[in-house]
Amino acid sequence: MNIAVPIKFVPDLVEEMEIDSSTGKLDRTFMRLVPNELDEHALEQALILKERHGGTVAVITLDTGDVDEALFTAVAKGADRAIKIAGEGYAEGVTSHACADLLAEALKDGSFDLILAGTQAVDDLDGSVGALLAAKLGIPYVGYATKVVEAGGKVVATKEYPGGLLAEIEVSTPAVIGIQAAEKPPRYVVTSLVMDAMKKAKIDEAEGAAAGLEGAAEITGMRPPEAGKGAEMIDGDANAVAEKLVGILKEKGVL
Repeated sequence: MNIAVPIKFVPDLVEEMEIDSSTGKLDRTFMRLVPNELDEHALEQALILKERHGGTVAVITLDTGDVDEALFTAVAKGADRAIKIAGEGYAEGVTSHACADLLAEALKDGSFDLILAGTQAVDDLDGSVGALLAAKLGIPYVGYATKVVEAGGKVVATKEYPGGLLAEIEVSTPAVIGIQAAEKPPRYVVTSLVMDAMKKAKIDEAEGAAAGLEGAAEITGMRPPEAGKGAEMIDGDANAVAEKLVGILKEKGVL
């Protein structure tokens, strides 16, 4: 089974985000980018399938900046191939529609049985890349999967619905599966294996079209969240605290 895993690089939420006062948008000049967490789960699920059934795993990403180390890390984990698509405007951020267009062009002749993608990314949360990619390639899509197993030339995806309801959906391949969580947490790889991959592996580069703006929401401005007044602490025994709490709720109009 040959699997492709698109990886999106998103702002590292551990870092403090800076807003460009001239544009009202995130300042990407010195922004640290990291692989999207759910794409890491998609890679883990792909590696699990490879270990069970054989085949290959290829990771593919848009060249948004310093992405090589993460690609070599994916190779150190077990990926067989790393692909980087270079093009104009990627570093400033790419819309989901444009990202799907670029990935579809790169993957249309790849003879992949499966494309596993994270269901959404932390920077936009719109969750549409996988579905858009499937539509552009003309193949099935199942989103919010928590498990994927091979079933005689097809795959069965365990899809999670609100309320904890699970469904098993049989899908013909090739197909795109949106991964909500892998069967196991993404594996850790030691630095020495990453360094070894940097020496031995090669990142394939492909030229992509300029990033379009279709499908993008208009951002009129961004600002840090306003600081609240803080919590009100209530002292006393259980009866006193309950009495004060009821009084506050009545004052706020809740009771």
